[in-house]
Amino acid sequence: MLWNWYTVDSCFISSTWRITSKGKFAGSCIGVICLVICLELLRRLQREYDAYLVKQHRVRNAQIHSTVHEKGSDTGHLTDTEANGTGKTDGNHVQVTSKLPESGYMASLKPQRLVPTIFQQALRALIHMCQFAVAYFIMLLAMYYNGYIIISIIIGSYLGAFIFSWEGIKITDA
Repeated sequence: MLWNWYTVDSCFISSTWRITSKGKFAGSCIGVICLVICLELLRRLQREYDAYLVKQHRVRNAQIHSTVHEKGSDTGHLTDTEANGTGKTDGNHVQVTSKLPESGYMASLKPQRLVPTIFQQALRALIHMCQFAVAYFIMLLAMYYNGYIIISIIIGSYLGAFIFSWEGIKITDA
């Protein structure tokens, strides 16, 4: 394959995607831009869903922590329904002292780990699969070495990042 600037009579991906007019080629370029924007949307969706899972996990831990302190229990025994089935079970109580976040300085040193449920992980994998498929399709389009298609990919990447990467930036004091 050689670098080219062909517009009419180009063929992409399959024989059914044959460009027979300048209008079809312009539509193809706009479609490629939209496809790359969709890839950036999927990337943002993945970040937002992961952030949602972390927030949900923190809320659940805070509820468990506050329930233990309200009961005034030193051992941290909760019923199965109060702890949502987490921790070690002895009879109809759940031992959750090891699952509770520590307070103060020690809590900042202890890394917390979130293990998604099977449904949450299946959804994360589905989003990843869609990202992978769209990115692979974009790579196949780039492999035609058509200058206009590659420029369309670059424009789509810029627009997608501009739209979907507009997030707050953490500022930390060094």
